[in-house]
Amino acid sequence: MDQEQWIPDEHYREAAAAVKTRIRRTPFIGLILGSGLGTFVEEITDPDVIPYEEIPHWPSTTVVGHAGKLVIGQLENRTVLAMQGRIHFYEGNSMSQVTLPVRVMRLLGVDTLIVTNAAGGLNPAFDAGDIMLIEDHIFLPGLAGHTPLRGPNLSGFGPRFSSHTHSYSPELRRLARQAAATHGITLHEGVYVSLSGPAFETPAEVRMLRAWGADAVGMSTAPEVLVASHAGMRVLGLSTITNKSIDNTETSLEISHEEVLRLGRQVVPKLATLIRTVLRELPPYDPAAAENHPET
Repeated sequence: MDQEQWIPDEHYREAAAAVKTRIRRTPFIGLILGSGLGTFVEEITDPDVIPYEEIPHWPSTTVVGHAGKLVIGQLENRTVLAMQGRIHFYEGNSMSQVTLPVRVMRLLGVDTLIVTNAAGGLNPAFDAGDIMLIEDHIFLPGLAGHTPLRGPNLSGFGPRFSSHTHSYSPELRRLARQAAATHGITLHEGVYVSLSGPAFETPAEVRMLRAWGADAVGMSTAPEVLVASHAGMRVLGLSTITNKSIDNTETSLEISHEEVLRLGRQVVPKLATLIRTVLRELPPYDPAAAENHPET
């Protein structure tokens, strides 16, 4: 599919219908697991597992560390739908393809999305292995026109012109802070900047992004959050800091995807503790908070 094309409404509904025939419960919580974080699905009990290639219109994932499976089961007495591996723009997908899973989740009944990623630490106070609670994001490809909301608006999901002041739920961020305090987990908070990838940032780009007010940088998340927010879903975003971003050309340090995966796996226990605690304290979803809840 050309990067400037979009997905018709019936493709989302066909994908949702196919998933619905393979699951025993209705999920209300969605999880998107970033690089190195796929082992978190081991926390989910009594799962139904669906490979991406068995879902109509669902893009495949080609990146090491992204298994390419939906895992639907129980976590803290909640029915969750987890993406074990996400879809990326840099793999050659359109932004509509990247975010197809979020709209399918919405059609299945998901009203709360927890999105995770592996990110570089732009903020000098961040160290590899830290976790950052996402307060807001800068979606650079979207600002340049590569946005999943481009094209005909599907009014069943959301309005033509949508506000995204509170894309990351203040309520869920408060719960995450409380969870971190309860368990003695250091939790930074800041702005995530989403780039196209797949190349890591140059030192000059790191300095520029830091000057813009960004605290962490990655190659995902913002497109999915944009679509989730457009559809009235509440969102919690967590970045695992897998490396300190390199801001000068005189260093011998290098960044590798293998190192990102390794650090991501190390952070999973802390991430699991945070997410489990948030799920235990999660208040009921208020449908009045989201006027657009598409019907299958």
